[in-house]
Amino acid sequence: MDQAQQLRNVIKVRNQNYVTPARVITVTSGKGGVGKSNTSVNLAVWLSRAGKKVIIFDADFGLANVEVMFGVVPKFTLADLIYEDRNIKEIITSGPLGIDFISAGSSIIGLNNLTYDQIRFLVQSIGELNSLYDFIIIDTGAGISDQVMEFVAASPEVLLVTTPDPMSITDSYSLLKALFKRNDFVQEHTKIRVISNKVASRDDGNTVFNKLNSVVMQFLSGSLEYLGYIPSDSAVEKSVRQQQIVSIYEPSSKASKAYEDIASRVLNDESAPLIGKRSITQIFSSFLNRKQ
Repeated sequence: MDQAQQLRNVIKVRNQNYVTPARVITVTSGKGGVGKSNTSVNLAVWLSRAGKKVIIFDADFGLANVEVMFGVVPKFTLADLIYEDRNIKEIITSGPLGIDFISAGSSIIGLNNLTYDQIRFLVQSIGELNSLYDFIIIDTGAGISDQVMEFVAASPEVLLVTTPDPMSITDSYSLLKALFKRNDFVQEHTKIRVISNKVASRDDGNTVFNKLNSVVMQFLSGSLEYLGYIPSDSAVEKSVRQQQIVSIYEPSSKASKAYEDIASRVLNDESAPLIGKRSITQIFSSFLNRKQ
């Protein structure tokens, strides 16, 4: 039995014990250094302050920025779940404000070599997150590596972080071009929204989005949505140097308020019920299927 059929059998069993899925948001970027992980953790802070239970899945196994920003080193990673007989709750690490996270570690690389029993255990374990959290934020690596693209392609809701730097916009377009060319990507099934980071003003943020959206419309026959902007703010640099999250370190700063506005738009999204129908279980199943 091949891995694809194994996955279909596992999901069939999972669907018999259906739990209302947590809403999954994948945060990504075309290049590093644009504030992707900052966006993930600050969005989590404001969702948590709104009374939502949030976990971040840190899939950026090369950098592990989330644990650095939280100032917490995880005792276990996803690899311990798969290979060391740990359960899902044991690999969850607690961060500030009750925000949890899971570190993928280097285990993402080996997900295409799992046995049937390992696949079943992984899918069932990941599915438990649906009953524990309202939001699951996937913080991917930067760029268009296979691991990044597989998570982005499988996700119902993607936040693409970019900046006014022409190379950042170009790299964001490269990511979208690679995504739109995938045979398994259906634009209607994925909401892609842009966050303009490190901008001088609201107008600057709009300009960044319009530049990116115009080339997507012209050359990819697609369209993006604009979620908002984060202004350049010295408080962000200060918080990073202190290994702190700006929305906790200086909650009244310009950047913190902008992240709060973005979290509010996410919460008030009228299409959330439709987005929520694609669960973390299905995303991981699609991810594993594509690596098969």
